[in-house]
Amino acid sequence: MNYLDLFDLEEKIQIMDVGAAAISEIPVYKKLMDIGIGKLNAFEGDQRHSTKLKEEYGDNIILFTDFLFDGTIQNLYLANPNTGMTSLLKPKENANNFFNGFDRFSKIEKVDKVNTKKLNDIDDLPLIDFVKMDIQGSELTVLKNGLDKIKDCLAIQIEVSFICLYENQPSFGEVDIWMRSKGFVPHCFLDIKRWSIKPTIFNNNFRTPGNQLLESDIVYIKDPLQLNQLSDEQIKKFILISHYCFMSIDLTAFLIIELEKRKTLSKDSFKNYIDNIKKFINESPK
Repeated sequence: MNYLDLFDLEEKIQIMDVGAAAISEIPVYKKLMDIGIGKLNAFEGDQRHSTKLKEEYGDNIILFTDFLFDGTIQNLYLANPNTGMTSLLKPKENANNFFNGFDRFSKIEKVDKVNTKKLNDIDDLPLIDFVKMDIQGSELTVLKNGLDKIKDCLAIQIEVSFICLYENQPSFGEVDIWMRSKGFVPHCFLDIKRWSIKPTIFNNNFRTPGNQLLESDIVYIKDPLQLNQLSDEQIKKFILISHYCFMSIDLTAFLIIELEKRKTLSKDSFKNYIDNIKKFINESPK
């Protein structure tokens, strides 16, 4: 099922992954890369992960080793690379001691001084269409210092915390207020991580969650009630991101209808999309 039959893009979708270390996940943008319509700009300052990223994407990746933040010199708190807790922010001891296992996950093996850069100051970075960020509490600082680069951004996948594990880490509420102030609205949660509170352990496995919310990846999108602010080309990219990254059928259809109204797509494009989706779902293995 090839939705590229709807239209051709003038240029590839520019993807930015900040904190791109592929520890255990398949990024939602991988389909865009697989079908040749995405270009990946990856930031990973931790050189322990660079080799794996290059092996994964080869010539399809532009790898930046800069540490993004606010352009100042910062401490880099290096945890075991398998924990994913290396950060420019210092782990908050009482928060990590609240959860089973996190006293070990947050153990710092080394502290380095690093020069950070503002996202706006990365000259070789193009304007970005889709952002994925997972940098252990530094996300909002990077975005605030990168507004020029994300001014045309259509969707942002960002990790948010319900209980902050690092000192001076913005909470989910702070991130949400800022994102809305910049014209983005919440679209979906990709996952919601819960964790067990120390010392209670369920099923003899400290990773078995209780009810306490810990963190989540949430997707923000350009306000779909303000499509008049987007060009035809932006909406085309928006359609492809919506469909291939999130399988958001209703959002994709809504965007297709907008291009029908603009006479950029034929008037039967929405119907064809829905018919093809139904066929795809019916033919998928149960």
